[in-house]
Amino acid sequence: MKTFVILTTLAATALAQNVYVDLPGGPELIAGDEVTIQVQRPNFLSGSREIGIAIGIQSCPTEPCIPSESSLGTELYNGSFNPEYHENAIPPYENFTVTIPEGTATGNAIVGVAHASIVGASNWPFFEVVNTTATVI
Repeated sequence: MKTFVILTTLAATALAQNVYVDLPGGPELIAGDEVTIQVQRPNFLSGSREIGIAIGIQSCPTEPCIPSESSLGTELYNGSFNPEYHENAIPPYENFTVTIPEGTATGNAIVGVAHASIVGASNWPFFEVVNTTATVI
């Protein structure tokens, strides 16, 4: 029973750290244009310190995309991550303005985000990769 409680607590803690990626301008991206990518990080009970994130785009118009955990594709951003509150109804977030590279193939794409942080008093390292679908037009 103790093992179950410990595993459940660890799983809940891990899930609570997750970031979410949003494309406020919509899922349609234009090659060569600047777009805003919003990375949200909901609050959670245990303290954390952000290490940083990397954002990439992978164009896959004719085949399924490679999972973001294996490849972020073309790097759009790599650096610090400092989410802050901006509106009451939305969790803390940071917006990143990036340029979709010229020549990115039109069609299906995914925007992937690799996120790393240090969690809790024990300084537990946490790493995740999330993504959202998009269409390059």
